[in-house]
Amino acid sequence: MNVDPTKTPTGYDVIQGYLRTLDGSPGVYRMLDSQARVLYVGKARSLKNRVSNYARPSGHSARIATMISHTASMMFLTTNTETEALLLEQNLIKQLKPKYNVLLRDDKSFPNILISGDHEFPRIEKHRGAKRKKGNYYGPFASAGAVNRTLNTLQRAFLLRNCSDSEYESRTRPCLQYQIKRCSAPCVGKVAQGDYKQLVKDAERFLTGKSTEMQASLAARMQQASNDMEFERAAALRDRIKALTQVQTSQGINPRGVTEADVIALYRDGGQACVQVFFIRANQNWGNRDYYPRVSGDEDASEVMQAFVGQFYSDREPPRMLLLSHGLDDDDLMTEALSEKAGRKVEIIVPQRGEKAELVSGAARNARESLGRKMSETATQGRLLRGLKEAFDLPEVPQRVEVYDNSHIQGAFAVGAMIVAGPEGFDKNQYRKFNIQGDDLTPGDDFGMMKEVLMRRFKRLLKEDPKRELGTWPGLLLIDGGAGQVSAVRAIMEELGVGDVPMVGVAKGVDRDHGKEEFYRTGKQVMALQRNDPVLYFVQRMRDEAHRFAIGTHRAKRSKAIGATPLDDVPGVGATRKRALLQHFGSAKAVGRAALADLKAVDGISGNMAETIYGYFNEKG
Repeated sequence: MNVDPTKTPTGYDVIQGYLRTLDGSPGVYRMLDSQARVLYVGKARSLKNRVSNYARPSGHSARIATMISHTASMMFLTTNTETEALLLEQNLIKQLKPKYNVLLRDDKSFPNILISGDHEFPRIEKHRGAKRKKGNYYGPFASAGAVNRTLNTLQRAFLLRNCSDSEYESRTRPCLQYQIKRCSAPCVGKVAQGDYKQLVKDAERFLTGKSTEMQASLAARMQQASNDMEFERAAALRDRIKALTQVQTSQGINPRGVTEADVIALYRDGGQACVQVFFIRANQNWGNRDYYPRVSGDEDASEVMQAFVGQFYSDREPPRMLLLSHGLDDDDLMTEALSEKAGRKVEIIVPQRGEKAELVSGAARNARESLGRKMSETATQGRLLRGLKEAFDLPEVPQRVEVYDNSHIQGAFAVGAMIVAGPEGFDKNQYRKFNIQGDDLTPGDDFGMMKEVLMRRFKRLLKEDPKRELGTWPGLLLIDGGAGQVSAVRAIMEELGVGDVPMVGVAKGVDRDHGKEEFYRTGKQVMALQRNDPVLYFVQRMRDEAHRFAIGTHRAKRSKAIGATPLDDVPGVGATRKRALLQHFGSAKAVGRAALADLKAVDGISGNMAETIYGYFNEKG
């Protein structure tokens, strides 16, 4: 509900009123509008001094002046130190996403390489998320592609297994990985435990930056094998050396004087910004990733860099050194905060010369090129969205297009999917999946499934953004189907009171030929677009993306259900105990029929746990 601004005071006078209750303590403040939405989150060494700056009626940038004019209330939280305030500020920014803060977007976790530490023949694998598994972690890598390429080459170089423990224990003969010389097949005794440990040690030496030393060792061992006329062994060592050389070549520049650092460079143009991050670990380049933080255009470079660094490391461990293209507003404070978070010293450097400066210069060049490509893609996307408006006679250019699809097998494992496209292309952070919950639906009832999905989607929108002010409402719905689907969806939307949302049904045309799609709109003639129309290709891409996402979600649900066993519901039975029980009895059904004494005989199953398992299955009948 809109509030009359004449009844709700905003601006300088409101902020001035808080000065009487504030002192010089450090802390975090929040500025809120008349509907209690957070406009801005900031930290201060002295809350009173910082708030008094906002109470002045002049000397502010256009962005800050607008923010002040919308401020109806403020919230404060004092801290013991300014460092604590900085850490809290970054956490709140990521959580609340205030409108007037510089905001880091597309903030995902990075993959690592894990060499497991809970098995006599350790496994090498990709790991993403919390580091709860035992073993040694190496990373981060910039992307799944970067870590996969490194893993593939490391397997050729060190012949370490990548199979799961259950696969390892069930093997009776070597798998394909052994045949193509990417594994030493410890599962069937093709390598002694001592020799395998040496392979693990070599891999860890490489991943910790001792590649030159290790390659020299391998070369000496190859020469010795050749002298001893063990030519097959010499050839194997030669192949390992070639594989390691390939890793180093694919990594590009590997700095000699920088062991561990993140290289962060900012480039801005046309009111937009790109931040490029390179990951240097063990004197090796482990990839890079670009970010496009939300900026308003009037922030200076140090403010953008300060916000990016703070948010980037709010939930990940910083390296020992940050090499930046621009200094920070509070570099000493950020250094203290990151060092406290890491439990060791963290350096923040803006290099001016030498190898470090060259690394930053290279990252800045990549940032400039990435932003150029992004702006070009955004311009193209803008033309396509304008084309949608013209093609379908929409009231305005849609800034958010939602496409819906369902997937199931004769009604089983039914899911609904929603994908989103906007000015910057597909917005995968906004994708949503819906597990179909209606027990009264007839299996395979596509209309019923679509109704459930749309009901859940728009009831939530009506609750969270009833005035359509947050940019979460679609400017266009694309439905996979013809006149029947459009009519059914229109009835659903009118039932919810949102019948004004534009909608178009997309159906295959003659002979279901890709390119002869027909478009259905309520109260209008069916229409088609020219085969060479870019808007037609854009619609096809969106529909195909929705179909891909729906099928992927359905397959994941089906695979999870197929892999499930009654053991998953037994209290206290996790992956390790489940594996031990299945290996001992052969199946979950056999576990359910087992006697209490037989359950107690399983390795890793205590007497109390055996009684829990026995009781669970007997109570189930």
